[in-house]
Amino acid sequence: MKRILFTGGGSAGHVVPNLAVMNELKYTHRITYMGTGGIEHTLIGNAGYPFFRVDCPKLVRSFTLENLKIPHRLKQAKREALALLNREKPDLVFSKGGFASYPAVKAAQKLGIPVFTHESDLSPGLCTKLIAKKCKYVLTSFPETAELFKNGKCVGSPIRREILNGEKSRAMRKFCLPAGLPVLLVLGGGSGSLAINSAIRNNLPALLKKFRILHLCGKGNLLDNPPAGYVQREFETDMGSAYACADLVLSRAGSNTVFEILALKKPAVLVPLEKNSRGDQLENALYFEKRGLCAVLREENLSELPTTLSRTIKNADLASALKDADVSNGTPAILELIKSCI
Repeated sequence: MKRILFTGGGSAGHVVPNLAVMNELKYTHRITYMGTGGIEHTLIGNAGYPFFRVDCPKLVRSFTLENLKIPHRLKQAKREALALLNREKPDLVFSKGGFASYPAVKAAQKLGIPVFTHESDLSPGLCTKLIAKKCKYVLTSFPETAELFKNGKCVGSPIRREILNGEKSRAMRKFCLPAGLPVLLVLGGGSGSLAINSAIRNNLPALLKKFRILHLCGKGNLLDNPPAGYVQREFETDMGSAYACADLVLSRAGSNTVFEILALKKPAVLVPLEKNSRGDQLENALYFEKRGLCAVLREENLSELPTTLSRTIKNADLASALKDADVSNGTPAILELIKSCI
């Protein structure tokens, strides 16, 4: 049985797409994972895969003395990763990027183990730039990103099978959402979004006249005594059902989530994360807005949220563009490339 070591972390966006591929390979390959003690440790542990922890330092994008410790800590992380790969002997390393993936990829490249990396965003992240030349493939979600690399190949975004197979009537019962009004699904990322949470809750009386609301608000962000028609969850593992409920989505603009929304043909208002960000979410959101596939609402304009939501769900041109959009699951193409390599 061939062995594949997956890596990636720092955010759920670097882990969940890996799970889409891992879950398809687990019956035919030995799957392991290397990451830090961050969210990847929790998500991969909950999924039941063997996990090897190697703590890699993260570059802070502002001046801090902590950045001075990076060279020493990175050297230690690469040494630990090299020892683990020498022991585990994977036939392939598959990276989803993020700082947590760097030690495993560099160890694999030193040992001559083929590496695939997948870049979700329109503009490549730092880790992708650092490792790209020595990867067998730089796989991408956007065709324009693949063109930046000699070994680039656009395959689309890997999407978990269960995301695409939700059933609306069952989902409505699951979340106790009565019929009669369209359902607004609110997503704020893995830990929730204070800005989106506040904008929704500040406008609840007006919004509940037009929508049922399913709000995934993040850990520790539940509202006491929620009103009728407003259902909140800190986190939801059954995202297939959450999406199946939705007639409209309000979300941050992480690439993986946006590709899920588009693959499901759901109209969406995207509020890209801009503060303390390299700008990738804004680039993703504007890319799809330009193609008529979503609406974009900048965070400083969240006071316009009720009007923007009402306008978006009634937008016939948007609905038509979504219907015709060719956005598919990238997982099958990734599986074919893996199987052709090992």
